Amino acid sequence: MTNSASALPATAEIAATLRAAADAARPLTLGHFRTQLAVDNKLASGFDPVTAADREAETAIRAVIGDRFPDHQIVGEEWDMKATGSPLTWIIDPIDGTRAFISGVPVWGTLIGLTRNGRAVAGLMEQPFTGETWLAAGGEASFIRDGTSQPIRTSAVTRLAAARLSTTTPELFSEPHLAGWNAVRKASLFVRYGLDCYAYCLLASGHLDIVVEAGLKDVDIAPLIPIIEAAGGTITTWDGGRAEQGGTCVAAATPELHAEAMKVLREAMLGAV
Repeated sequence: MTNSASALPATAEIAATLRAAADAARPLTLGHFRTQLAVDNKLASGFDPVTAADREAETAIRAVIGDRFPDHQIVGEEWDMKATGSPLTWIIDPIDGTRAFISGVPVWGTLIGLTRNGRAVAGLMEQPFTGETWLAAGGEASFIRDGTSQPIRTSAVTRLAAARLSTTTPELFSEPHLAGWNAVRKASLFVRYGLDCYAYCLLASGHLDIVVEAGLKDVDIAPLIPIIEAAGGTITTWDGGRAEQGGTCVAAATPELHAEAMKVLREAMLGAV
């Protein structure tokens, strides 16, 4: 087992670690799902829910990664960063979409990713209730269900007028981002709300064409970037930068669709200031 603090592990080793970490989290999240579990609010003003399922699942994931790669860094949603100085950092969101989780809606997911020098190189999203897993490692993306793995590809849609759009909620946006969102929404074929991380994986599988969001954390998006990119998609911030650190995000099935969305966003935002 490679435990170097700087050498990128073999693709098979990364994939096995992602799967093992998801395996450890699954019984903990499913054991709490659709139960009357207690919900804590992490904010003094507003609502940012967290449950025992979030905390327990992240602890289990950290244990798997720490056992296999004790020198690697770990960044998670619920616990403090494990800092080692390694250029390799595992990114964990044990339950992305906690609002969906506490509402009994199966569009939440467990996100686990690996970055090297800040750039996402591998990622996994598992929806335990539906038994679906999206995984990317070594530049290849796959969808796994019932023990069967198959490669995935984004759609060939190149125009917003034909694009199936998604965002978690329009409440993510305030001016001038709200103006940008509304312009993209009006230019698209239709929009679906409330899907959290599930939307990005549907994009990678060719069922949605574009996802536009704001207010993201690094744990919300970094594990999803390799899945989208390996499936042929394009993902950046609204200013065209890398999206690993979160903030704004435009994920599109094709470079052409991404370029049109960016143009619409920029023009609308300029008009709003």
